[in-house]
Amino acid sequence: MSLQLSSHRSSNPPEMTLRQRIWQINWTFTLLIALVGSIGVGMLYSAAGGNIDPWADRQLARLSFGLIIMLTVAVTDIRVWLRYAYVLYGIALFLLIVVEIAGDIGMGARRWLVVGGLSIQPSEMMKITILLALARYFYSSRLEDMGRITHLLVPGVMILAPALLVLRQPDLGTATILLVSGVTMLFLAGARAWMFIVGALGVIVAVVPIWRYVLHDYQKARLVTFMNPEHDPLGTGYHIMQSKIALGSGGIFGKGFLEGSQSHLSFLPEKHTDFIFTMLAEEFGLVGGLILLGVYLLILLFGFIIALRCRNQFGRLLAMGFVMSFFFMAFVNIAMVMGVVPVVGMPLPLISYGGTSMLTLLFGFGLLMCVYVHRDVRLGPGAADANP
Repeated sequence: MSLQLSSHRSSNPPEMTLRQRIWQINWTFTLLIALVGSIGVGMLYSAAGGNIDPWADRQLARLSFGLIIMLTVAVTDIRVWLRYAYVLYGIALFLLIVVEIAGDIGMGARRWLVVGGLSIQPSEMMKITILLALARYFYSSRLEDMGRITHLLVPGVMILAPALLVLRQPDLGTATILLVSGVTMLFLAGARAWMFIVGALGVIVAVVPIWRYVLHDYQKARLVTFMNPEHDPLGTGYHIMQSKIALGSGGIFGKGFLEGSQSHLSFLPEKHTDFIFTMLAEEFGLVGGLILLGVYLLILLFGFIIALRCRNQFGRLLAMGFVMSFFFMAFVNIAMVMGVVPVVGMPLPLISYGGTSMLTLLFGFGLLMCVYVHRDVRLGPGAADANP
């Protein structure tokens, strides 16, 4: 598949002023994103037993600041992001290397950098910058270029380098997101089917070495527990067993806000991060869970429409890549707490507590909105070097 479309004969529309860009912002889409973030703040308030401290107040501040970042990114000329895509990717990759050397260790993993009292997780930044860099690389590629393996060596390194660094932290969930995002971008750019077949065979061959030499013992335990969580209900299977109990106890309409017994009696682990969807479903039931999924679906539909309406390849790839990445993050988290996929430590987008995750996601939504604002702008091969 390729998102490359036939060229249009008409010329670029006149360059928009800042005021015109602001008027082009889709405020309905913005409200949907703010709504999901507000749901997250409410659930963090509940997770703390009806207290705004320690999670809800910080998350609300991050959401407010992040929305400002989103709107600022949205009205920035899209050629700015095209020009500095490699720079932003390089910064994120450099920070991942710094984490490897001098990162802060928490919960057995080296994933954070502490700068001036602030904790930064560069792997979250890489989720967005890798999409920018790959969209920049492929935006002027021709379909015949995508059939040459030499043309894909550079993006292959761009995908594998950060994924391996993140896997060493260790963070299997984020490493998987980076690989899936990269493969998705290759697919959207028009890579040949035989390349994916060869890649899949390579993954199958690498399963045993990865199991023996790459995965940590706790990661292996999670995969084994996924197959039979009842085997060790008080040990490795505890998280998913308690999650299923909480999900089932919510019933159709839930127990009510602040009334979730599994979460408030501390049976449910990581209720403010990885398992926050479980707490929502316990308090608001199947109906509450479906409402959240419905809002997520609307966001995805908006994203797909934005990608398809964009007239330049850079914007199409960037928008579709981000939408697919957002979908995968939401799917893995919700499937994880239901026991459908192994527990890999994946936050629920815009809902789970986390500063870097929230801000980078809203930065990504800003890029998506930027694509919408500049949907009629055409970017030729030299657009990256032109003055915005």
